[in-house]
Amino acid sequence: VCENGKMAIDAKYQSKNPLYAEFYDYDTNQLVLGIALENGITYTPQISKDKLYTLKKYEVESDEFGFDDNLIPFGEPVYKYGYVDVSDLSNCKMFIKGEKEESLDDLLSELNDLIGLQMVKNDVNSLIHLQEIKRMRTARGLKEIPVSNHLVFYGNPGTGKTTVARLLARIYHVMGILSKGQFVEVDRSGLVAGYVGQTALKVQEVVEKSLGGILFIDEAYALTYSESKNDYGQEAIDTLLKAMEDHRDDFIVIVAGYPELMAQFVDSNPGLRSRFNKYINFEDYNVEELGEIFKVMCKKSGYSATEEVINYASSVFERKYKNRGKNFANAREVRNFFEKAMLNQADRLYYVQNPTDEDLCTFELADVQNIV
Repeated sequence: VCENGKMAIDAKYQSKNPLYAEFYDYDTNQLVLGIALENGITYTPQISKDKLYTLKKYEVESDEFGFDDNLIPFGEPVYKYGYVDVSDLSNCKMFIKGEKEESLDDLLSELNDLIGLQMVKNDVNSLIHLQEIKRMRTARGLKEIPVSNHLVFYGNPGTGKTTVARLLARIYHVMGILSKGQFVEVDRSGLVAGYVGQTALKVQEVVEKSLGGILFIDEAYALTYSESKNDYGQEAIDTLLKAMEDHRDDFIVIVAGYPELMAQFVDSNPGLRSRFNKYINFEDYNVEELGEIFKVMCKKSGYSATEEVINYASSVFERKYKNRGKNFANAREVRNFFEKAMLNQADRLYYVQNPTDEDLCTFELADVQNIV
């Protein structure tokens, strides 16, 4: 038991156990060093603080704070961006993992290199142009443009909504619109609790994690649809709307889902209609784009496909596309095809003695012919 930072030892216990070791809390420097050592990241002098990721507050008074558990609590900023800001330290430090700092040009290239999604790219580029003009007007003392940054992404599954939202968080961070640029993804289960009073707290916790970045709510319409009379979806919406107003300068919410259901969701509440006035439509991928996605999946995973495999895959995607309904999963259909091909290849090669590297990395027609 600790009292005011000192070990309190029961007298009877101390008489029987005269030797004991006291384990003090890690200080912030030690926590930071632990992150570096665990991840093989170089510890280097500080650069401009406004370009760094802020760590969560470490020096807390809660007895439940687990120091070992909190050594590596923010893997994505460390691994993906290579740097974090230790805001508790008077002498801030920075971790560098060898990756250069992201630039707007790099991120726009990444956006525009995505397969398909031309209308989405146009819409996102227009948003970026508007933000840049808004920044220039503010810098010159002109009247500020009233712009809501919250967005509705609508489209069928597998059309790249989450991918684009993640990218937008990074773009807005580089542009200075968001202070951190983190991406937090939830669905109804991450916002709605089962008892009175718990939903608001749950939403507030999610919002706190998302401040400075983007909160992405997948299948957001589920918040307004429930057969239960004791449903707290509306409480989640009310709490979220207040947070959107309170933190509108450094907090963006993107809601996503099927087109018709998202329209019903936004129309269900005047507060939603007033805050979500920008819609981006994610259309289904066409047959050629599905084929390109399959090739990219192969390349990224170190596989190659024979021309016969490519042709067969295209025929499968064409049939699925022509017969598609509301459950057509777009890129997820391609992912399923790819994963079945991997399993079939593994079954085929398992009985081959000493397969070559080429064997291990090549899809043959036999690996896909049973996939429909």
